[in-house]
Parts: sequence; structure tokens; C-alpha cells
Amino acid sequence: MVEPRSLTNAVRRIVRDLPVKNTTTLAEQVDASIVPERLVATLSGFFSALGSLLAAIGLYGLLAFTVARRAREIGIRMALGASRGDVTDMVVREALLVVCSGVLIALPIVIVGSRFGAHFQEVLVNRTAAAIIPIAVLATIAVLATYVPASRADRVDPLEALRHD
Repeated sequence: MVEPRSLTNAVRRIVRDLPVKNTTTLAEQVDASIVPERLVATLSGFFSALGSLLAAIGLYGLLAFTVARRAREIGIRMALGASRGDVTDMVVREALLVVCSGVLIALPIVIVGSRFGAHFQEVLVNRTAAAIIPIAVLATIAVLATYVPASRADRVDPLEALRHD
């Protein structure tokens, strides 16, 4: 076995005689080698944000339609003594019921899908974080999407709601 330090002078002489055109650092080479993975990660992040936005818009539309359709019922509830907070809680509870039912349907699919996908990749994935983080983000988006319809529901005038048929 040859001592690496003993080869230093010989390598310097050989390299001195060779034309060097491009020099890069190891960090630059590593960065260049993971460009496709960065592109996929960026696109995945973009499309997940777009999907979350579409989910929020859909949930908002569903709740706005539900509140408009139930304006008479909300007016009756308020005429019978329901407070604005009770009406807001009712709308938010119904929205979270929709989200929770979606989570209960999707969670087993996520668990099975992550186990299935682990066979194709050698990357270790924290399955708990991979399941909990999107659920927390979805719940936050759902609460934000319910804000406008819930505030619209608690501003229903009982007399106006009962007049319109």
C-alpha cells in the first residue's frame, strides 16, 4: 500500500503539464447533479399549493351555497334565540365535519400508499409527519375557508330571512 502523501509531488508534476479548462468545486458538482430532483420538488410544491387553493375555493363555495340555502333556517334559529356565536359554531362545525370525513377516507389511502411507494424508493420517509402535516394544513385551510360564510351566516337578519320565501 502506498502512502497518499508520497504521491503529492508526482501528481502536482503531472497536473502542471495538463491543460485545465473547467474547474468546479465539489459543492457545484453536487448541486448540478440534483437539479432534476429540485425541479420535481419545486413542481410538487407548486401543484400541492394549487390543489390546496382549489380545495379551499371548493369548500368556500360549498359553504357559501349552504349558508345561502339555509338562510331561512338560520333566521328562524336566530328569531328563536340562537346567538351569533351559535350560528357561527354551527357553520364551522359542519365544515369541519366535511373535512374530517375526508380525512378519515384519505388517511388509510395515505398509509397504504406510503408503504407501497416505499418499495420503489430507497428514501426513508417519516410516515407520521407525511400524514399529519397535510392534514393540519388542510384543517387550517378549512377553518380559513369557513370564515366568510360563517360571518355571513351570523349577520342574517331574522326578519329578512323569514320574509323571503
